[in-house]
Amino acid sequence: MRSNEIKSGTEHAPHRALLKSLGLDNEDISKPFIGVANSYTTIVPGHIHLRTLGEAVKEGILSAGGTPFEFNTIAVCDGIAMGHEGMRYSLPSREIIADSVEIMLQAHRLDGFVMISNCDKVTPGMLMAAARLDIPAIMLTGGPMAAGRFNGKKVSYSSVPEALGQVVAGKISEAELNKLEDVACPGCGSCSGMFTANTMACMSEALGMSLPHCATTLATSAHKIRLARQTGKKIVELTEQNTKPSDILTIDAFKNAISIDMALGGSTNTVLHLPAIAKEAGLKLPLSLFDEIGRKVPHLCSMIPSGTYAIEDLDAAGGVPAVMNQIQTLLNLNTLTVSGKTIAENIKNTIVIDTDVIRPLTNPVHAEGGIAILTGNLAPKGAVIKTAGVSPKMLRHTGPAKVYNSEKEAITAIRSKQINPGDVIVIRYEGPKGGPGMPEMLIPTATIAGMGLSESVALITDGRFSGATRGGSIGHVAPEAFDGGPIAILQNDDSITIDIPNRILKVNLSDEELKTRLSSWEPRKPKFTKGILSRYASISLE
Repeated sequence: MRSNEIKSGTEHAPHRALLKSLGLDNEDISKPFIGVANSYTTIVPGHIHLRTLGEAVKEGILSAGGTPFEFNTIAVCDGIAMGHEGMRYSLPSREIIADSVEIMLQAHRLDGFVMISNCDKVTPGMLMAAARLDIPAIMLTGGPMAAGRFNGKKVSYSSVPEALGQVVAGKISEAELNKLEDVACPGCGSCSGMFTANTMACMSEALGMSLPHCATTLATSAHKIRLARQTGKKIVELTEQNTKPSDILTIDAFKNAISIDMALGGSTNTVLHLPAIAKEAGLKLPLSLFDEIGRKVPHLCSMIPSGTYAIEDLDAAGGVPAVMNQIQTLLNLNTLTVSGKTIAENIKNTIVIDTDVIRPLTNPVHAEGGIAILTGNLAPKGAVIKTAGVSPKMLRHTGPAKVYNSEKEAITAIRSKQINPGDVIVIRYEGPKGGPGMPEMLIPTATIAGMGLSESVALITDGRFSGATRGGSIGHVAPEAFDGGPIAILQNDDSITIDIPNRILKVNLSDEELKTRLSSWEPRKPKFTKGILSRYASISLE
């Protein structure tokens, strides 16, 4: 065991003295040392209950013969950070989370660890650490919150920013908006739609890094407590058997996860997070792989925000195992999972309980998966769109550009009704380096939707979108404007063509005109010269 480096032999008496100061005895010290990396905090709704789950995990570890050590890492609530300078800090937090977990596990020579997470950057950050360190590890995601109810309909967090657009358009009153905000998020847990947090929880389960049904079990349920105890017991078993992330995080496991992502119509942020986790595991996931799988795997689940079903409905229909069962002919079923069983064994007795929520392959929501990769002279290195949220009217669109050099400028223009049906809003200098931090932009997209323009207005950016975004919203345009990508030289009224079926994103200019404009483009100075954003902007994410 790695922990023998701090507890076995006469020379480690000083280490044992410190361990005994924690209240441990010789029997405790002789057991496997198990870390519990917990992202509990009282400001993030998805994490406020994680202290309770941490206690259940530790009970499981103790009952299975391990000695638990709990420590914390940071967590950002993207919803609270949205629409202001705070959103620039969300994506950089992922790297800090991975680094902090690595530091704690390496400094204290722990034998294995449980990751207790729930939100957008925390889950991938912890999985990056697991892949990097390659010691026995298991993920426990904290579970979704229940859906809210408003005027007899299910609502979620995304309903609120869209309602802002309805206020701007004069469709509802501020009093109605206030009533909605009271009920949209009824309790703890990750926001109730297929946003990034729940998408990444499903990815963790599909990868095989969390126990079956972990992703969709409600945060407030007794089942989640039972899963927490089972997770604690299982990590001791994985540690004793030396089952490591490298045994689970194979290229086939990542292909399975992308397939589930396509079937669920998940967040476009998976194109950032899955490749980052794979990189730590020594693997490569090119953007082309997402598109290749997306053309084969149909979109089966019509989930909030683009559909009608909440995560609680997906759970009741059978959860991720049922989705895997439904598309099993498109998966590699021999991949190992933290349950100690293969995917095939995990889903052997699984059935789809509600075929309206998890449709069969013969009756999909869309014939192709929920994410597509577009390329063209406007995005030579690619761009990403959540096709699951796109109206058929916007699958092909050509319109004049309305160009803005920041999200703030674009929001001002949208709210002052400067956008017309048919327009293509361009928000640039919001990428990883130009932003910096590649902020999510839910406010402009939600406002457009609330104003009733999501079927006639497109939006493209070198930044990224929230998992709650729907409509003709294209993000991750690369190269970004800060690096002199073609998006940097767009002008108002340039004609832009979006052709999702043919995967094209282009500006209708000649090669000569593009070359002339790019030759006269001048780089911008970094927005930040100190602090984490300055450091993050200097790191190449390719």
